[in-house]
Formats: sequence, structure tokens, C-alpha cells
Amino acid sequence: MADHWTENESTLSESTKNISRAVKTLIEELEATMFYQQRVDVTNDAELREIMAHNRDEEIEHACMTLEWLRRNMEGWDKELRTYLFSEGSLLEVEGQADAPEAGAAGSESLNIGSLK
Repeated sequence: MADHWTENESTLSESTKNISRAVKTLIEELEATMFYQQRVDVTNDAELREIMAHNRDEEIEHACMTLEWLRRNMEGWDKELRTYLFSEGSLLEVEGQADAPEAGAAGSESLNIGSLK
């Protein structure tokens, strides 16, 4: 299968080409995970279900390895994964906390000086 580039391949940096390959691979691994999960749900043969569950788990491993490569090699992934991955509670609340200005930062409504009593 040929890679499909959004822009003229000859104008892309090698780094961008590698990132594109990784993102495409991640998409494919996630799709494979979904397909195996659906087949696990509908298969009535226990041995086949175990094999497909094993294959699904292998695809999850591949997706995680690719995601880690992206975290290490593409700007933005590290910050966002550190914000959301393994967080607790509502992801929208986590987002709100991540987007909130830091206490005492420029633009913050608090002077952060504590009680005046």
C-alpha cells in the first residue's frame, strides 16, 4: 500500500514524512483493534475468540508503541499525553484545569497574596 501525502512529498522534511508514517500506522493499528474487538464479540467458537482477543491485544501493543514514538518525536504529544493520560474524573474537567491560567500568572484575576486579616 502506498503512502498518501496531503502535500507534495518532495517538499516535506524527512521528519514530517516519518511523523506521517507513524500517524498512518497508528490509525491502522486502531482500526485493526476495532475489527478484532467486533469479531471477539460475535464469534461463538471459544478457541477462535481467544485467538482474536490475543491478536487484538497485539494491535493495542503496536498502537501504544507508535503513540510513544509520536510523543518522543512530534511537538505537542508529550504535553497533551501528560495532561490526559491516566487522569481521573471527567476529561472535560481535566481540560478546563489544564487551560486555566496558573495562580498568580499574568492575566489571572487573583493577586495571590492570601488573606489580608
